[in-house]
Amino acid sequence: MFLEKLSSIENRYKELETKLADPNIINDRELFQKYSKEFSDLQYLVAMIVDYKNTINEIKDTSTLLDDSDMKEMARSELDKLEQKELRLKNDIEFELLPKDPNDDKNIIVEVRAGTGGEEAALFAGELLRMYLRYAERHGLKTEMIDSNPTGLGGYKEAIFNIIGKGAYSKLKYESGTHRVQRVPATETSGRIHTSAATVAVMPEAEEVDLRIEDKDLRIDTFRASGAGGQHVNKTSSAVRITHIPTGFAVACQSERSQHQNKAKAMKLLRARIYEMKEEELRKDREQTRKIMVGSGDRSEKIRTYNFPQGRVTDHRIGFTIYKLNEVMDGDLDEIIKALSEADRIAKLEKIK
Repeated sequence: MFLEKLSSIENRYKELETKLADPNIINDRELFQKYSKEFSDLQYLVAMIVDYKNTINEIKDTSTLLDDSDMKEMARSELDKLEQKELRLKNDIEFELLPKDPNDDKNIIVEVRAGTGGEEAALFAGELLRMYLRYAERHGLKTEMIDSNPTGLGGYKEAIFNIIGKGAYSKLKYESGTHRVQRVPATETSGRIHTSAATVAVMPEAEEVDLRIEDKDLRIDTFRASGAGGQHVNKTSSAVRITHIPTGFAVACQSERSQHQNKAKAMKLLRARIYEMKEEELRKDREQTRKIMVGSGDRSEKIRTYNFPQGRVTDHRIGFTIYKLNEVMDGDLDEIIKALSEADRIAKLEKIK
């Protein structure tokens, strides 16, 4: 049954290859784009299927050597490696066949907010902001600040920013929750270790096709921006606050000099929040029958601790610890994200078996 499923995928891939060479389809832009995307999405999976089938054939060929006394030991060793490879490929293929999260390729809006801990929490929120900006830079993702509320000592009460690039949500969707820091604050004279926290929310950026917002449901106010920005920003009503009347959500943006630009950013944030609310409702419905190990993304859930004295970062959802705190704070999140993705993958596969 499994091999039949794989063969049907290979056949579809070949069919698409033929279609994309058809002049009639090439001249139909919409159809050509549709088939091109499907073809591109299948390429990685088909390459694994070919490798998987070749491995099965190698196992069959190698098994025949077990009856040869001179080749038996070498064949057994080779067979162990091939069987491990077959199992790994089968698991990878099964995971690729799972329904994809429709938001995985989307840009994201990230909100970092200082939690308990006063100024130390604000400083930690600023460090988390830098960590995500550095992560985006390492992965060639573009970033845009939407709004921020810095403190006098260099921390942030809150920072809201855009990370733009294909797959941004798939990479950082596990970051939502409460992040906890344990260290001796710079303001602490007795050397006692304090625990502070900041919350992170990662929301997929919603396009108009994902969510339609009626103009009649919005109240738009303008006001003078505060803080840094120069005389122009402070003397004109360039800042924008948008309230979505049905939900009560209110967002503001004052990072740009232009009222039009601030309105566009505020709308982007508002749309993401409403979309996330609707996604959360769906998620809760799904969790009645399926609970993913790494959590729901609820920002109240304590997900990770950054322990500075020990140089340790621990993700509590999967019990994963890494002693590379400086590297993590500099945006090297790859090992943590890989571990979370793998835990999520295993949990999903177990649910369908």
